[in-house]
Amino acid sequence: MNQNGHPIMYLIAEDLARAQMSARLGEAHEARRVGQLVRARRLSRKAERAAMRARLALARAL
Repeated sequence: MNQNGHPIMYLIAEDLARAQMSARLGEAHEARRVGQLVRARRLSRKAERAAMRARLALARAL
């Protein structure tokens, strides 16, 4: 029971806190996925540049 003696108000506040925590967790998971996608794209571009350098080096060697 809360200070006012209304258990329903306590339950509403608890549900709201739980919903807010769930929303924050969802936002954190989404941010992590975005970060992973950014890293994957960066690594992909790096690999593409390395492949291009290797092709150029091979072409120069011929």
